[in-house]
Amino acid sequence: MTGGDLARAYLATAAPILDEARRFAAQGLHHLAVRRSQEVVELALKAVLRRAGIEVPRVHDVGGVLRDKADVLPETLRVELDRLVSVSRGLRRERETSFYGDDETGLFGTALYSADDAQGALADAAWVLGLCEAAVAG
Repeated sequence: MTGGDLARAYLATAAPILDEARRFAAQGLHHLAVRRSQEVVELALKAVLRRAGIEVPRVHDVGGVLRDKADVLPETLRVELDRLVSVSRGLRRERETSFYGDDETGLFGTALYSADDAQGALADAAWVLGLCEAAVAG
């Protein structure tokens, strides 16, 4: 597979995950909507890196790589780089807590995340996915 093929495969995987995240939010499973939104962002950003021929590290937040390789990214992504990095970092921080809960408080994800949290994560994921889909297609 070429970098372009992998990029398209990542995006083709991210889109139904976003749909699943939306269903979780609609069911009141806000913690799972946040978790799946993080996965969408991770796959979408890794798709852009693959498309640019950049080796994708096995980490959940590729914001640092995006910054390091900004010069080879499409202009549409470079102008949004700060927000892309912030979204990636922010959702990465929520990845484990949203799925496993918080050991410090002893609370599971259902008690930690609200509808507003889910909607914010979904909006960020949809924005990142749309931007990355356009960048890979262009």
